[in-house]
Amino acid sequence: MYNFELEVFKRASLCRNFEQYVFDGIKNKLFKFPLYLSAGQEYISATIAQVMNEQGIDPNVFIQHRGHSTYLSFDAPITGLIDELLGRKTGCTNGMGGSASIHSKERNIFGHDGLMGSQVPIAVGHCYKTKHPTIVYMGDASAEEDYVLGALGWASTKRLPILFVVEDNNLSILVLEKNKSFVANFNLESQHSLFQIPNQPQFIPYICVNDLSLEGLPKNPKVHVNDTVNKNKQNFIFKYYSNFIG
Repeated sequence: MYNFELEVFKRASLCRNFEQYVFDGIKNKLFKFPLYLSAGQEYISATIAQVMNEQGIDPNVFIQHRGHSTYLSFDAPITGLIDELLGRKTGCTNGMGGSASIHSKERNIFGHDGLMGSQVPIAVGHCYKTKHPTIVYMGDASAEEDYVLGALGWASTKRLPILFVVEDNNLSILVLEKNKSFVANFNLESQHSLFQIPNQPQFIPYICVNDLSLEGLPKNPKVHVNDTVNKNKQNFIFKYYSNFIG
């Protein structure tokens, strides 16, 4: 019998175990360049990927630099990621992208270029051109960048079929935790004027994944996906919290 939470757990388990092996490799000096682990954030990408799978949606995915879990959750070839981290030419970016710039043509996963938050306006521009369902991941620090905020406003104005995912791992380097008003204390009603969004809370539905559990997930995630990405009527922000390890 199909079980949504079990399928999410399977995806998340693959990601967490992969990152554990990578972490062990780092300690044993197996790798020759910096690696960016996403352990502790795996339920974010695993949950979204499973919802997309349920709905038969094959989105374009714009990844952030801590993207191992996103890559794996969306069923990109694991051997390509392994080879990339080892610097092999058979890697997903020919051994030249490293940990931060992984991508997959097979799964429509676009790699990150290294500039914090740049994937957001790039994803919005690509979505504006293609009108294809799009998901873009960013960290909590990226959500504070001016070009990211501008991209959010443009996506809202054009009603693009795009999903913004803020992976809040409390590693923001720009502001102190107590001042992280945009992400940590995101308030839909107070932010609507900033993005020129109608003052309707349901226009930007969001859910939380707390403490690596599925608590807080909507009982019927299909409602959110059908009302937004699938019907191409509006965009919205999923907001997540996760503990970061590694």
